[in-house]
Amino acid sequence: MTFDNLKKMFFLKLPSDVSKKQLRNDIIKIAWPSLVELILVQLCTIIDNMMVGNLGSTELASVAYCTQPKFLLLCTFIALNAGTTAIIARFKGMGERNNAVIALRQSLILSLFISVIGYIFSEDMVIFMGAETSLAIKYGTEYMRIQMLGFVFNALCLSITAGLRGIGQTKVSMYYNMSANIINVIFNYCLIYGNLGFPKLGVAGASAATVIGQTLACFAAFYTILKKDSYLCYEIKKAFKIDFKMIKRILNIGIPSMFEQFFLRFGLIVYALTVSSLGEKPFTAHQICLNIMGVSFMNGQAFGISATSLIGQSLGKNRPDMAYSYAFLCRKYGMFISLILGIFLLIFASPIMRLFTKDDFIISAGVSVMIFLALNQPFQSSQLVISGALRGAGDTAVVAISTLIGVLLIRPITSIIAVKYLGLWLQGAWASVVIDQIIRCIIVFLRFGSGKWTKIKV
Repeated sequence: MTFDNLKKMFFLKLPSDVSKKQLRNDIIKIAWPSLVELILVQLCTIIDNMMVGNLGSTELASVAYCTQPKFLLLCTFIALNAGTTAIIARFKGMGERNNAVIALRQSLILSLFISVIGYIFSEDMVIFMGAETSLAIKYGTEYMRIQMLGFVFNALCLSITAGLRGIGQTKVSMYYNMSANIINVIFNYCLIYGNLGFPKLGVAGASAATVIGQTLACFAAFYTILKKDSYLCYEIKKAFKIDFKMIKRILNIGIPSMFEQFFLRFGLIVYALTVSSLGEKPFTAHQICLNIMGVSFMNGQAFGISATSLIGQSLGKNRPDMAYSYAFLCRKYGMFISLILGIFLLIFASPIMRLFTKDDFIISAGVSVMIFLALNQPFQSSQLVISGALRGAGDTAVVAISTLIGVLLIRPITSIIAVKYLGLWLQGAWASVVIDQIIRCIIVFLRFGSGKWTKIKV
């Protein structure tokens, strides 16, 4: 890391031919639809948990047991999408529209070829995650199997969304994901409790409602790219035309991201197993706090998406000076919102927990770890934004290494020591989250400050 690069990280030096207002408008144009979309997606998950929580703590825990295995299966698609977004953003900056369309097509083909084996092993995964009672296993397995039936639609939709983010069109995906979430909540009301003449399916109904919403979002996403005036206009007759060179370019970026996602999910599974050893109610409180943390992630992720798109386009134009400025402002805006959010979580910890459950033990347990969630906000936001900036440059290997160190090593090890050996209960488990984020933040900052990401070819 040179002194000049260090200054660029903490002091804004604008390029001579652009204004701060212009850069800010570019960032907000991409970030605000992403923020709305991500918050709505997470809120939908939270509403799912609230509605299932009204059935009882066993039902809520059964859904919690499915969370990490489901995301472990999704990590392959998420990794491919990192390559898709970076490649398409670079082509957009270079003005190579045809190559951008080819890249999207290859991403969709790769998504179709990834098998959905989760259905077969649904019960095994639920048991592996710590479900012990017959009801928790039954409900969790039902939920997981229904989720797997809609897996392919979710994967295709994620690929299209990644392509749209690469060209900075986040508003479109916000609309179709917003619609899907509204449909999800409506079918939750109908299928969980048996309202409006629908059968009462309980936990299985919550899963079915999610799949219905994801499927409709997939069709809406395809409609977006099938329009002739779309920048990423998709031709059905070329749907299965394979371009191995483009696939290789996507995988060059996507494979490190795939390892990152595997590291992330395996680390989170070990972490979840450590917390689940405390019992069903503490684990339920932990899961509620993870849902709240999921909402807090949205701020950093939104500005991280903006950084990914704009830095990829800037490097495509051979303008690393603009890339530095975009990264600085994205981190600044994300940091400001994260500080406000942290204060909000501290003040309203108890009322927020009561939205999920009426169980006083679970509420008290959740409130006891909210301080760690609040303290984590600035580190979490900065880490997400700078990681997004590195992904936009195609520098995904260092982000994967930071996840390996933080989530696969630091978080599980410190949580096991804190919970099982020091007896620090949930507070110890959540202190390990803060330590993990601080270490990952330092790693990606050092890499960004080196400036090596500006020279990567994608």
